[in-house]
Amino acid sequence: MGNSQPEEVPLARRLGVFDATMIVMGGIIGAGIFVNPAVVARNVHTPALILGAWLIGGLIALIGAFVYAELAALRPRVGGQYAYLRDAYHPMVAFLYGWTLLLVVQTGGMAGAAIIFGRYCSEIFGLAIPEQILAALALAILTAINCLGVRAGSNVQSALMLAKLVAIALLIGVGCFGPIATNLRGVDTTVDSGGFAGIGRAMAPVIFAYGGWQTASFVSGEMRHPRRDLPRGLLIGVIGVILCYVLVSYSCLRALGVAGLAGTNVPASEVMRHALGERGAHLIAAGIAVSTLGFLSQSILTAPRVYYAMARDGVFFKAVGYLDPRTQVPTVAIILQGICATAIAFTGKYDQILNYVVAIDVLFFGLTGASLLIFRARLQNKPTDEKHLRVPWHPVTTSLFVLACWAISISTILQFPRNAGIGVGILAAGALVYPLWRGRQPTNL
Repeated sequence: MGNSQPEEVPLARRLGVFDATMIVMGGIIGAGIFVNPAVVARNVHTPALILGAWLIGGLIALIGAFVYAELAALRPRVGGQYAYLRDAYHPMVAFLYGWTLLLVVQTGGMAGAAIIFGRYCSEIFGLAIPEQILAALALAILTAINCLGVRAGSNVQSALMLAKLVAIALLIGVGCFGPIATNLRGVDTTVDSGGFAGIGRAMAPVIFAYGGWQTASFVSGEMRHPRRDLPRGLLIGVIGVILCYVLVSYSCLRALGVAGLAGTNVPASEVMRHALGERGAHLIAAGIAVSTLGFLSQSILTAPRVYYAMARDGVFFKAVGYLDPRTQVPTVAIILQGICATAIAFTGKYDQILNYVVAIDVLFFGLTGASLLIFRARLQNKPTDEKHLRVPWHPVTTSLFVLACWAISISTILQFPRNAGIGVGILAAGALVYPLWRGRQPTNL
């Protein structure tokens, strides 16, 4: 009847728990943690609330990691989050996720990170080369490396992640044990703390900085033991990131004070400059450049598996579902993502993306969390002896995660209607485009 051909070349299962942990941490830690503590301090004005915002964001991320870990154990599918949405709801929901991932969330974030990399490279080495050119060069090199195979991409990602952790450890060490600024420009005690409204505004940069743990699920089809190693990698990675973020925030507060932190756009550089002079500022600038490069490497490694899964389902261009028979990676999907990210980087309009990325990203986080409620309900009357990681205190914690994500999405849309409207428009365009592919015969993954 339907002549659906089997997959000629399987994805290579070569990744383990260390790779998963590095992918999780690499997907979360970018340039944001070196900058966003100052953004948070401008919205809430006491040390307790500043650190509290990072702890709340970390708690949301940790619950999310448990949710994604259980989903990974229940359904170790190629495409990860895309597959969960497809199986829980409808192929169109999954398509819209992949559509916005390609056109907004992933490639937009990659373009922004690549521009930051180019900017810091220019400053460090005194290059008279436009930052867009350096951004495109970084994207091209990392795209080529990931086309060589998942092991090559993962090795580069792990090396960059370790270098990134060294830069963060240096910042934490200097901030926690170095000199405290003599002119802290302390906050006047009569100044409002920011309260709940300030916490609400602060959550957008916090959640943006914590976002990315879910991308490890994209490569579940290339893990040797996805049911075991992916959940472990998710939890170890997210807990490690929470620890890093809270310590970095505390370091900035200790070194600069609340007002000093709120008054700078480059808190990491200020901390290092105060302790070690210009040499310290250049040193952390190099660390930030490596951090953005690590984020780019992780993005290029993981997200193309979603576009590949879409093509294999018959809801995207057939060529995107091509696997190189030699390297066993979806080279067309990887190259497509690199081209889109480079195009956005050259337009220079990526600065609008931050707010609508958060609005759309957390919307799908909530939908994915709700998919676990659906899968659990379906399995309720199907007893099984199979043991796997489960979300503690489900369904209360899962429901709280879903509601928190949707509350942040709504808050971001209300505060930034113009930018969030762009994301909504892209979603609507995806709904119009989907029927072009819906009649295709899907291929089972």
